[in-house]
Amino acid sequence: MIEVLVVDDDFHVAEINAAYVDKVADFRVLGTAHTALQALQVLERQRVDLLLLDHYLPDRTGLDLVRAMRQRGLRSDVIMVTAAQDVEVVEAALRYGVLHYLVKPFTFEGLRSRLESYAELRRTLRAASERTGTGQQRIDRIFGAVRTPASAPQAQAKGWSAPTMDLVRHVVAEADGPLSAQEVASRAGISRSTAQRYLRHLQDNGTLHLSLRYGDAGRPEHRYTAARADRSPRP
Repeated sequence: MIEVLVVDDDFHVAEINAAYVDKVADFRVLGTAHTALQALQVLERQRVDLLLLDHYLPDRTGLDLVRAMRQRGLRSDVIMVTAAQDVEVVEAALRYGVLHYLVKPFTFEGLRSRLESYAELRRTLRAASERTGTGQQRIDRIFGAVRTPASAPQAQAKGWSAPTMDLVRHVVAEADGPLSAQEVASRAGISRSTAQRYLRHLQDNGTLHLSLRYGDAGRPEHRYTAARADRSPRP
């Protein structure tokens, strides 16, 4: 079995991604982590073959985590699963040896194709290690196994609605100050979980800005404001 650690600061998203992984043959989720520190603690404690890694983590970025892993000699493979699409982030991911890069939101089929490609790479490497020599054909097979199988363009992942996206963005843009997911849900007339999904997506693509409000105990509350260019003008 290929042991997978899912790293995403959103508990709900981490659970969904873990459920997707468990549906693919030969893969098993050994746990989830919601910060880079939690992920490092797991990696140093047990064997992890593959990380499904978000770039946006509360304590450091996903690529910062990959850099820390390599500095500590942790050799787990990485597939980025994130909304980050900046060329600089993608280029850095390539330089750090990230094997695949999947942009949120995505479908189960999109993730499965990357996982199956990774499994094929492991099989190819194992077969190559059992033979002597390093012929060009064998090397080409190894590098070819990293590629994602070609597939037809896919529609936007199910469960995403452009009108709902616009509604959530408008609610935040019209607010006098930062709003929590519950406040957005109440004003938009949607569930809190739905509001959280859309808020996170809008934050990831730069439309919204996230700030944290710390209370006396527990997890800090996420609060959202519109990015400067998207704020509604005030009289």
